[in-house]
Amino acid sequence: MASAIRFLSIDAVQKASSGHPGMPLGMADVATVLFAQYLNHNPDDPKWVNRDRFVLSNGHGSMLLYSILYLTGYISIDELKNFRQLTSKTPGHPEFGLTPGVEATTGPLGQGFAVAVGMALAESILKNQFGINHYTYVMLGDGCLMEGISHEAASLAGHLKLNKLIALFDDNDISIDGATHLSCSDDAEKRFSAYGWNVNKIDGHDFNSISLAIEQARKSDKPTLICCKTIIGKFSNRAGASSAHSGAFTEEDVKQMREKLNWNYVPFHVPKDVKNAWMETVERAKQNYNSVSFQRQALEPSENKELQRRLDKRLPDNIDDDLANLKKQIHETMPNEATRSSFGKVMELLTESMPELIGGSADLTGSNCTKYKHMKVIDNNNYSGSYVHYGVREHAMAACMNGMALHGGILPYGGTFLVFSDYCRPAIRLSALMKQQVIYVMTHDSIGVGEDGPTHQPIEHLASLRTVPNLYVFRPTDAIETLECISIALKKKESPALFALSRQNLGYMRKFHFNVDQSTNLSKSGAYVVCEYSEKLEVTIFATGSEVEIAIETRKKLQEKGIGTRVVSMPCWRLFDEQSDEYKDAILNNDSIKVAIEAGSEIGWHKYIGSNGIFIGMKSFGESAPYKTLYEHFNINTDYVVKCVCEKLFISKP
Repeated sequence: MASAIRFLSIDAVQKASSGHPGMPLGMADVATVLFAQYLNHNPDDPKWVNRDRFVLSNGHGSMLLYSILYLTGYISIDELKNFRQLTSKTPGHPEFGLTPGVEATTGPLGQGFAVAVGMALAESILKNQFGINHYTYVMLGDGCLMEGISHEAASLAGHLKLNKLIALFDDNDISIDGATHLSCSDDAEKRFSAYGWNVNKIDGHDFNSISLAIEQARKSDKPTLICCKTIIGKFSNRAGASSAHSGAFTEEDVKQMREKLNWNYVPFHVPKDVKNAWMETVERAKQNYNSVSFQRQALEPSENKELQRRLDKRLPDNIDDDLANLKKQIHETMPNEATRSSFGKVMELLTESMPELIGGSADLTGSNCTKYKHMKVIDNNNYSGSYVHYGVREHAMAACMNGMALHGGILPYGGTFLVFSDYCRPAIRLSALMKQQVIYVMTHDSIGVGEDGPTHQPIEHLASLRTVPNLYVFRPTDAIETLECISIALKKKESPALFALSRQNLGYMRKFHFNVDQSTNLSKSGAYVVCEYSEKLEVTIFATGSEVEIAIETRKKLQEKGIGTRVVSMPCWRLFDEQSDEYKDAILNNDSIKVAIEAGSEIGWHKYIGSNGIFIGMKSFGESAPYKTLYEHFNINTDYVVKCVCEKLFISKP
């Protein structure tokens, strides 16, 4: 059975003249034991909620997984023949949503490992709520364990005692550059033992040892790392060498492998007895499927309905009304507060009605405003809570949230400072690529951070994050916009959302809007006129977040000079770009002077204000000083904007 994995992998790489055969050849025995004897899955119902999860963290070895997916009935042989080709279901690295049976998009090493930690955490949470009961298996290599995210994720998993997590380490001592000792002298066994994991070292080519190790891991009260001592490229002429990692073999190499293993078949052919043996393993898994599915039927009707609602990502019926009532209260009180505080008030309401919301922070809970009085903390003795203390592990937090979202039944949100979004960036990118609904709470969004200085003041971050496809970056200006943007994010079922929120208090800007009816979600268009001009339109000021207040103050002074000025609040560029040409033209296409104000990089703004537009913002790193001093120092203030506009209009400022 393992030979089928090896030769299907070889055949696909040979046909594509591209790929990574070394890992499938080395881990075929481990994968065979896992799928044949233990993994609960059903190709007829790939999204079965109680299936065991299998994540291939070392995603370059994708043909190992694709071969198994063919042998167990998920994909056709033609898909293997189209490995790494356009429109195929077998891309170079596994992609979630493209290939049935693929649980996560992997390839950036270590990401899949942290995603698996998130899946295991989701299982623990949902077991407490609904009786969900499955294992999460993750296969990983030396490269995954060299990546920093592996430390963060392993430490968190050990702390939380995620005992249903089993990691299968392809311990072959080889990296692309050569033997791993060129760059790494770690003792993985001692390292993971220190994290609070069980560790078992085995011969990765001994079926009995593999089976026994998995059996022991399934009975553990801790997460388990099984160090599978393997030979990369096993049975090939490149066995044990770094050259086995990637690239097609020579025809002579393949011929010798076929002779060595008595696999005398044409490429992509699997003999009937071997294919039948694999399909028998599927029947074993289906029997477990039927028995475990019965347990879900035993749930109370209300519990079953609630679980299905959460799996379908449907909001509770009362949410829209609750948000409308809160919005009315906000408009009546017109709060002067930081948008991080506004975010917290909205989420406090939502978390009481939406148990699928699992919050967290990378050791900045109070600053991020992400935990509320009614929320209990999830710890290694109790998974009934709804809040995770991730510690200073931003990267693992983001990847774990991906894992929870991928698992289903959970809508995760997690916070840190916007400047530290760089620590989360690879996982944020995968959220967008995998179309996962994850909410990133990024507070302290500008030089408004103040005294902490340039290391903590984001400059280029908004511009960079806005370039990520499918990521909705929201920078609201007040409590109303914050609520509206959260409402939008809740309904974006196939997209992550990132909130850039202020540390400093901001005024209530919506009071300047000409339409006092607050029932309409103005933010849903991404940009809207918050303050209209009088008489002739001469200037349009675009702004986001904390700078909308400056824009409105500027408008007042320009209007006093007889200069007709309109202010456009732009909480989400991506939403605006998605609007009709007619709507965008109404906002952008006029002969007025265009100004953009944002306490960040100007990159991207000239798309809206044109090459002759005026940008008021940051062109360097920040400084350490009170935030009001910094806004004056960097000329992000009303007087400077008025001066620039007047000069543009050839009007002398009195």
